[in-house]
Amino acid sequence: MTLWILATLVCGYLVGCLHGSTVARWISGVNLKETGVKNAGASNAMIVLGKRYGALVALIDIGKGIFAVIAIRLLADHFGLSAEQITLLLFITGASVIFGHNFPFHMKFNGGKGTATVIGVLFAIDWRFGLAGFILFILVALITDVLVFGVIMLYITLLTMSIIVGNMWAILVAVLLFLMAIWKHIENFKRIREGTETRIRASFKKK
Repeated sequence: MTLWILATLVCGYLVGCLHGSTVARWISGVNLKETGVKNAGASNAMIVLGKRYGALVALIDIGKGIFAVIAIRLLADHFGLSAEQITLLLFITGASVIFGHNFPFHMKFNGGKGTATVIGVLFAIDWRFGLAGFILFILVALITDVLVFGVIMLYITLLTMSIIVGNMWAILVAVLLFLMAIWKHIENFKRIREGTETRIRASFKKK
């Protein structure tokens, strides 16, 4: 099992390092790490380049979360791992992909914030929780007009799922991801307090 965990961590991290923002840069010529809020994620792509680029980056970053988790599920099933072992590997895979997105080696370990990727991870682990988390994400973000509040709901959904599953290691992984999300969004919370955080409606005015 140790070998499975190590392989999952490495492979998940490498998949996470594949960034939608890199594709956006190839097409637009704009480096998202040098403009806007200087974040290599879908929200900054939307702020800087408009909703079409935001959607492109989001789809790529969601897709890698889905791909990594499903790939590990299929492999684990094929090799006859137990349900508890598979659950643990799915959460570890999700965490490593999100970690790879947030701290990619080719961006000097300063990437995105994992929002789109955690959506993909949620859907791949259990589509019901993925759907619930996505709905909460959209509703809370639109009601507050602040994206980060919706983002936090995604991690709360992931934590809730781990508690319902009842796997203590999965719960630990979810707690660590939640804490990482809070830490990665500290600047957003500071801007909210100062009244300078970009509002969702303002972002959607871009083409």
